[in-house]
Amino acid sequence: MVKIRLQRVGKKKKPSYRVVVADSHASRDGAFIEIIGHYDPLTDPATVVIQEEKALKWLRQGAQPTETVASLLKKQGITDKLSN
Repeated sequence: MVKIRLQRVGKKKKPSYRVVVADSHASRDGAFIEIIGHYDPLTDPATVVIQEEKALKWLRQGAQPTETVASLLKKQGITDKLSN
């Protein structure tokens, strides 16, 4: 199964994340298929940049987002466009 999930990057105690499409059996920071955005929780407000076209393409192909990524997609309004 293909998942849309976060991949941790950044320094110790200063995390930032890539939003990636990866096989569900790959490790958290392991191999991935494509980078579709990034997320920085330390800024105020948190910075979320997700390429809408790529996210919709993968969701339509059956990729399952994790809970965290699903909430980020919802905040960006991407899941609303999926149903249309």
